[in-house]
Amino acid sequence: MPQANTELRTRMDDAPRLIVAGERLNATLLRRFYARHDFEPVWTTRQAQANSLAHAVLRAGDQGLDPELFHASLLSHRATLPPLDRELLLTDAFLSYADALARGAVPAERRRDDEVLTPEPIDVAAALDEAIRSPDPAAAIEALAPTTPTYQALRQALQKYRSGAPTGDKAPASRLRTIEVNLERQRWLPRSLPADRAWVNVADQRLILYSDDRPVFSTRVVVGQDIRRNQTPEFRAMIDASLFNPPWVIPKDIVAAEILPKISRDPDYLTRNNMVMLPDGLAEQLPGPNAGLGLIMFDMPNRFDVYLHDTPNRSIFNRDNRRISHGCIRVQNPREFAALLMQQPIDTIDQGIAMGSTTRNNLPTPVPVFVVYQTAFLDTDGKLQFRPDFYDRDAEIWQQLQKRTQGRDSTAQAENHPGPPGVPSL
Repeated sequence: MPQANTELRTRMDDAPRLIVAGERLNATLLRRFYARHDFEPVWTTRQAQANSLAHAVLRAGDQGLDPELFHASLLSHRATLPPLDRELLLTDAFLSYADALARGAVPAERRRDDEVLTPEPIDVAAALDEAIRSPDPAAAIEALAPTTPTYQALRQALQKYRSGAPTGDKAPASRLRTIEVNLERQRWLPRSLPADRAWVNVADQRLILYSDDRPVFSTRVVVGQDIRRNQTPEFRAMIDASLFNPPWVIPKDIVAAEILPKISRDPDYLTRNNMVMLPDGLAEQLPGPNAGLGLIMFDMPNRFDVYLHDTPNRSIFNRDNRRISHGCIRVQNPREFAALLMQQPIDTIDQGIAMGSTTRNNLPTPVPVFVVYQTAFLDTDGKLQFRPDFYDRDAEIWQQLQKRTQGRDSTAQAENHPGPPGVPSL
């Protein structure tokens, strides 16, 4: 065994890129796993566990994942490989599959800058060890995937579309891609969602408030425009306060692109719109019934400066296409939403607004808000729904879920999928 110990350690430490039969392995994950085993081979004395885990990898398609991402073809012919190559290939396949189920095959570091949802961190090396010790290693690894109703429904739909069962859809191949992409998006979410949460599905242009895991409020929303720089991002934040009669501090890019040209054409523009210029290139619209943020804003600090808020223009909620903001999310029924968050009657909310001054009202308990982009999801009645991919995000994710379309390593992929620098307010 000492010889094997030296060979494994040397193989991982000396090669700048760890490659077996032409396929690159994840040296970082492998080192982490084998450090737990003093760099000794694992599978020579655990054939049953190896076979169980290999069968799980070959079933990766049931999770909407391409098995070739985890060396499926080589696994099927692993007996022809030299012992050390076979050892490393098995381990890399199992670790990579566990990692894909636990946090997505396209983890946050390989996504756009505005796709930052991520589940709780997990040590997949430790998870693989636990699987090895369990009576059913395959089941232990597959348990890393989400168990949400939406994930289960998408897996069932995947089987249905692949089996050729009648669906009424004219483009089942397109539906399959949509399902696979949204299974991946489910893997980006926490495995246990907070029972009390606000949920904004940008693709559905709707906000739902859950209490004790049950929907108690639903309303239409306006979201960001289709152009890249104004798209609403995917992220998680905490709503910690309601602001009554909020001012709108207008970001520099909006001032430069929209406000300054209007001022040059109309010297009275600032006065008529209750705005003032600030010395640092920003502008501020003072509170009032016609202010851009309306009468209520929900404070949810986040890196994108994207917020939920009211709007003075109520007619926009009658539109089917409500993608007209600079990235922020306008709420059709903000007073009702505020009353639920504040645990107060609507009359109390109205009284606070009627005072006219800008006031910050802390929530009794901060509420997490998830801003997601799901083009396939379960609605509140438990029915699978599909929505158009108006931001053109699905295809980019689907490409990264296919082994045959990956000719670059993850670093190159990250360089070729840059995200926007940040989404401005409103």
